[in-house]
Amino acid sequence: MANNNGSQIRVAGTGRILVATATGTTVPAAPKHTADPWPTGWTELGYTSTDGIKFNKKDKIDPVDTWQSVSPARFIYSDRDLTVKFQLLQFNKDTLPFFMGGNAVSPVTATGAVDTYEYKLGAEPQKDERQLGIEFTDGSDVTYRFIIPRGQVTETEEIALTRTGALKLGVTFTALAAENSSTLATWIMKDKSYA
Repeated sequence: MANNNGSQIRVAGTGRILVATATGTTVPAAPKHTADPWPTGWTELGYTSTDGIKFNKKDKIDPVDTWQSVSPARFIYSDRDLTVKFQLLQFNKDTLPFFMGGNAVSPVTATGAVDTYEYKLGAEPQKDERQLGIEFTDGSDVTYRFIIPRGQVTETEEIALTRTGALKLGVTFTALAAENSSTLATWIMKDKSYA
């Protein structure tokens, strides 16, 4: 039975968001525990807004109604959505393509162009599946990692160009079922509260 224990309250004091490719022949492995470094191939996306990261798990449950009862006789699980929402603050060769949905930033080679790059947004959407990793710490003894092995940015927020605030790349990342796996996402916790 659960009891009141303030030491089990978690605050995501500081953290980071990482991405890696989810398809192809060189898919990097995810770390197995919190002391493992993130393997080569995982890229940190940098600063996020103070709104942090918002998780949302939504199950669609359809009731089975019967003539004999005013309440459902049972439920059928028909859908599960797992999304992660956040706003990136850094603009670079990793964050802009992540927000826009693929392709790459390339240097402009025109005469006189110095430190100039371009990103071409395709006329048609394309698949841009990624792995997503989130890590946060609460003090020196607690570390959490949340890993989605396959997913894609499914929604983006408008970018506001204003004189008084930083530009933000707001995204919603939706988990996809990984092939040959029944796991949609994994929590890894270094936390004595689970003992």
